[in-house]
Amino acid sequence: MQTTFPQLLLKHAAERPGDAAMREKEYGIWQAHSWANMAVLVEHIACGLHQAGLQRGEHMVVIGANRPRLYATMLAAQSLGAIPIPLYQDAVGAECVFPITNADVRFAMVEDQEQVDKLLEIRDRCPDLGHIIFDDPRGLRKYDEPGLVSMDQLIASGQALATSQPALFRTEVDKTRPDDVAAMFFTSGTTGNPKGVVHTHNTLLDRAQAGAEFDKLTAHEEVLAYLPPAWIGQNIFSYAQWLACGYVVNCPENASTVTIDLKEIGPTYYFAPPRVFEGLLTSVTIRMEDAGRLKRGMFNYFMDVAKRVGPERMNGKPVGLVPSLLYGLGNLLVYGPLRNNLGFSRVRVAYTAGEAIGPDLFTFYRSIGVNLKQLYGSTETAVFVCLQPDDQARADTVGVPIKGVQIKVADNGEIMVKSAGLLKGYYKNPAATAEVLTADGWYHTSDAGFIDAHGHLKIIDRVKDVGRIKGGANDGAMFAPKYVENKLKFFPYIKEVVAYGDGREKACVFVNIDFDAVGNWAERRNLPYAGYTDLAQKPEVYQLVKECVEKVNADLSEDALLAGSQVSRFLVLHKELDADDGELTRTNKVRRGFIAEKYQPLIDALYSGKSEQFIETVVKFEDGRSGSVSATLKIGDTQTFAPVKAAA
Repeated sequence: MQTTFPQLLLKHAAERPGDAAMREKEYGIWQAHSWANMAVLVEHIACGLHQAGLQRGEHMVVIGANRPRLYATMLAAQSLGAIPIPLYQDAVGAECVFPITNADVRFAMVEDQEQVDKLLEIRDRCPDLGHIIFDDPRGLRKYDEPGLVSMDQLIASGQALATSQPALFRTEVDKTRPDDVAAMFFTSGTTGNPKGVVHTHNTLLDRAQAGAEFDKLTAHEEVLAYLPPAWIGQNIFSYAQWLACGYVVNCPENASTVTIDLKEIGPTYYFAPPRVFEGLLTSVTIRMEDAGRLKRGMFNYFMDVAKRVGPERMNGKPVGLVPSLLYGLGNLLVYGPLRNNLGFSRVRVAYTAGEAIGPDLFTFYRSIGVNLKQLYGSTETAVFVCLQPDDQARADTVGVPIKGVQIKVADNGEIMVKSAGLLKGYYKNPAATAEVLTADGWYHTSDAGFIDAHGHLKIIDRVKDVGRIKGGANDGAMFAPKYVENKLKFFPYIKEVVAYGDGREKACVFVNIDFDAVGNWAERRNLPYAGYTDLAQKPEVYQLVKECVEKVNADLSEDALLAGSQVSRFLVLHKELDADDGELTRTNKVRRGFIAEKYQPLIDALYSGKSEQFIETVVKFEDGRSGSVSATLKIGDTQTFAPVKAAA
């Protein structure tokens, strides 16, 4: 697709000017923005930025939630040949310093007062940051800072320039070429400073179009944009594919209204990481446990029918007359109302990615008629590498290579990818670029996996994280921490897991319980507790977690390759792992090395045979204050199982 994002915007505006391009919920009412209106808005913002001095090839930071005027700002920057860099809106000021200074950023567009305060706080460390433009003026009326202007002021000045020089905008748009840099996304930075991943219009639009063709997306899709725009997954689904296909993107009022907005919009094309699907299922489970006996009995009966029949129906296989009739009745009484309650009544295609999804979770959604599938990709590959066909969705794979993708497996088990969607490079980091891109165009994914007999890709773990048990009965056995963590996270009572074992004689884990699910479980058993720390250390909760760990151990014992990864000891952490405390990335991935350093006494206690260990941890509260949480943590032992030998 030889075009650019601004050219696609103008194409949609010319071909169907009155059709809705985006909707935004404001004060409980959905407001539509047509393609023609978006094009005019982008022109005025672009002219305003041009007048303010934004140059071709220059970087511009955009920080905020999904908002039409922030999307328009990214398009306006691209129209001038500048490069938008979306940053995470929940990142603290210190986390923004490196991207801003690394990319020599002079211009920032932010959503509201919170983001303005964040940038003003770090301005002394970002000497080039001369222009801060804000969208929402609430709370900012009395601010008097050099270079701080409202979006309305910028638009007004841009409108005046567009009136006096009507050809300026189109001239600038026509200067931009498909091979020009379109955007930069900073990685999570789990092991050091984040890296700026450079993408062109071509790389992003090539993958957006390939994904659209695979799932037969049209301009009639409805999408809910609720994940951070700084995450390339959200950016592809609600920006690149939005402009490639011309469908409608809906922006929730705020984070707390997403569930309600999901039901109101009823998206046809939906994306969420596994934790969102887990949260929705947990809420359903809690509600059903609190329901009356008759309703609970009907739900359980028809869910048994759904598990037997639903996945086969979704995969287009015959299921027989009686099962079909039972499923139809279940759809009328249970599955249809449930899909509607979740906001999935119109979903045609739903994807999950980022982490492995539990087989039970995966089966649940496909059983009730939601076409949930998995995909594989990364920031560096512009997301779309492997996707699952509608009739070949399985929990243990991430799909088949799609149009334009080649995959090979290196001698060390690493997945290598070649496609037109690969990054141009890491910004100002040729050494890191050379590490991941070979001279003949192959990208090192750092993921270990293999292609199965059906042509589907299976991912085991990160190559660097796949280790070996050293000593003991399982000496030399493979240890895959992420695989173990994901299997434990499939249980609704477990929210997060950190596994250790490489170079040691056994595997041990830290566990975060799901406070809502375990709290509800405790209340139904009349088990009193005073907050997370107290609940986490209850003997009954330890027994609950132990049962989950032992079920995973039993599963692992049947896998000859990973039987040595069974968990011997565990503890339940006294606090939830938090990105603000540095324990998770902004995309909620575990920073295993950082956690190991921070909680070294706990690791020592697990491996020295102790039955408990005192720990005190500094935490950061939402208002910026610091405090500490302390507790004496119990350490539990679990049963492990002899590897199951395959039948001869």
